[in-house]
Amino acid sequence: MTSTVATRTAADPGQGTRHGDSVAQALLTVIGIGAAAVVYLWWSDTGAIIGAAQWITNGARLCGLLAGYTAPVLVLLMSRIAPLDRTLGTDRLARWHAMGGRYLVGLVATHVTLIIWGYSLTDDSNVVHQTTEIVFHYPDMLKATCGTLLLFGVGAVSARAARSRLRYQTWYHLHLVTYVAIVLVFFHQLSNGDEFLHDQAARVCWYCLYLGAGAVILWFRFALPARDAARHRLRVAEVRTEAPGVVSVYVTGRRLDELAARTRAGQFFRWRFLAPGLAWSANPYSLSAPAADGCLRITVKERGDHSGALAGLRPGTRVLAEGPYGALTADRRSGAKVLLLAGGVGITPLRTLFESLPAAPGELTLVYRAGREQDVLFRDELEAIARARGARLHYLVGPRTEIGEPLQTRTLLALLPDLREHDVYLCGPRGMTDTAREALDTAGVPPRRIHHESFEF
Repeated sequence: MTSTVATRTAADPGQGTRHGDSVAQALLTVIGIGAAAVVYLWWSDTGAIIGAAQWITNGARLCGLLAGYTAPVLVLLMSRIAPLDRTLGTDRLARWHAMGGRYLVGLVATHVTLIIWGYSLTDDSNVVHQTTEIVFHYPDMLKATCGTLLLFGVGAVSARAARSRLRYQTWYHLHLVTYVAIVLVFFHQLSNGDEFLHDQAARVCWYCLYLGAGAVILWFRFALPARDAARHRLRVAEVRTEAPGVVSVYVTGRRLDELAARTRAGQFFRWRFLAPGLAWSANPYSLSAPAADGCLRITVKERGDHSGALAGLRPGTRVLAEGPYGALTADRRSGAKVLLLAGGVGITPLRTLFESLPAAPGELTLVYRAGREQDVLFRDELEAIARARGARLHYLVGPRTEIGEPLQTRTLLALLPDLREHDVYLCGPRGMTDTAREALDTAGVPPRRIHHESFEF
């Protein structure tokens, strides 16, 4: 890391955090303004509401409009817009997307229920007859019904209880059905919605919203990765065993200096290996060393079919790497002192930060938690970095049945009495990170100084 970056960080600590918070607030404000505009669109097209049937029907209209607005917004949140992703973090965008998805399913369910109920009251018919009438006789409603059922299905498999039973690849490909559902549902909004039947400007704006979201998806998720694939031509150079069930994959290619220049320590790529059984899956893995010397390295622990298959990759296998993504970088720090707190294979992004994060001697500390000695990765590398940088390195190794829970407040304070003055970068299994967060909170570390990025998208 150059001295220019180090000087900037020291001169204005927290600049990246403040910028990220400002961008988050601005983005949420824009989304809120859009929702308010949708409510105004409904209000301006609504006359006097008289009787239960009209109240119910207009409630259905409003829910439908808000659902129609929410769908492209959710698509945009997960369209992998690189500048937005680097500023806010993939996990924060994913949390917003998941929360918005629950709202979307709720709005659609309410819209469907109220529209059938309201039309039944208006026509003095039963619910079954009215449902059949709407689905089979209203313009574009058969397509909308199929899209709605697909959306409910995606919502069901996205629920935490169901998702925990699915492989990441299965959940990911099922989630892509959302795009089909949105396309199927789109047209009935224009052909049946009073707001669009009589307001050409509203129709144009709605088309722009959806077509714009589609264009962003095509650009950031397809066009840019295709361009990078053609430009860098990545291939597997070597697969090296680091520990039981853990391998490092070394990737080489063309013009990697350009890729390294736009990659920050702590970031990750979505990797697609063009080998049997792997070509249809793009999984997120962090770089486990700074991108340099014409080589990229990821280190992966076997946790499923995809990660387990990486050990069998052959040199020369083509690789597609989409990214870089993530905001677990030096920009998040708000002070001079930094603690990197890693667990297991969570050392991968923190190892890159340990080598390149701007810090004066004695102000950078790495604490590495592992269950067994053989699970400690990059020991020689970490110790060499610590010596070269004048950084502190501590291992907390051993099963809990023998040493108890090492990530306790008193343990961390014994290692770092001034822990409250540190920015803490945290990466590891969920149980470990939850325990560490609790210990850090008890120690008085402000939440804004605890930096963590989850891969549980």
